[in-house]
Amino acid sequence: MTKSSVREPAPAVAPAGPAKPTVAEIAQRYPEPQAKASPWRGRVRSFLKHLGLITFGAIMLYPLLWMIASSFKPNALIFREPGLLASEYTLANYTDGWSALLHSFDHYLINSAIIVAGSLIGNLVSCSMAAYAFARLEFRGRNLWFAIMLMSIMLPIHVIIVPQYILFNQLDWINTFLPLIVPKLLATDAFFIFLMVQFFRGIPKELDEAARLDGCGHGRIYFQIMLPLSLPALATTAIFTFIWTWNDFFSQLIFLVDPDMYTVPLALRTFRDSTGESNWGALFAMSLVSLIPIFLVFLFGQKYLVKGIATTGIK
Repeated sequence: MTKSSVREPAPAVAPAGPAKPTVAEIAQRYPEPQAKASPWRGRVRSFLKHLGLITFGAIMLYPLLWMIASSFKPNALIFREPGLLASEYTLANYTDGWSALLHSFDHYLINSAIIVAGSLIGNLVSCSMAAYAFARLEFRGRNLWFAIMLMSIMLPIHVIIVPQYILFNQLDWINTFLPLIVPKLLATDAFFIFLMVQFFRGIPKELDEAARLDGCGHGRIYFQIMLPLSLPALATTAIFTFIWTWNDFFSQLIFLVDPDMYTVPLALRTFRDSTGESNWGALFAMSLVSLIPIFLVFLFGQKYLVKGIATTGIK
């Protein structure tokens, strides 16, 4: 055997060590320390934010504040001194405005309260029953009727006011409260139906099934299960119905022609005179009085209103 035919063993290869990190990887692992934000910068930013919100709120509230201030001014100074401060104040606007019309102002407050009470009962009962049918009952054409109901929201009142007037005139309901109350008993406010349908759909159906096992029908399920659990949605419906009905001017102007049947919006309009001899002080004073019920309703129902809006549609 020759020397060249003998193969020498290959040298052992040392295992490769870990790769060295690059400069970019080192920079990512150990970023440069950032300078701490100055606490004064955060305080200045917060101060400017709150200052902007206060300024915007003051601009939004200025008309209301001006009306309150003008209700205590004599008529001669309301537009002569248009600012919030005046050289003279008086309470005569409230005493004169309360008895300036054909009836005392409490007569118009009572008329509005009657219409609001009827509308509240009608919407709470009829809209909740219609919403329960759309949310829980299975019947033919349910989706079609639900879509038609939603499309009626986009229908302006000016389109249907003439047919309504003709119908109510044939029923001899003009100059009564019936045209303003009876339609509410027929679930004509599609917005509230949609609001309650979304809330009812968020209530578990297992409660309905458990009630049926105990022998409950749809009536007991509706009254004893759905309504108690739907208090936020019912409160939201009641608050919106109160505000919209109390401030309604157009419908009440169409159907109420006798001054004895006038409501608060119509009574406030009578303080205006086309000849320019308007009693502005009494108008502002009675307008402020008419805002008190709305303020109280919103103040005590705000919690339920926010909860009803926030939870609607959550399943």
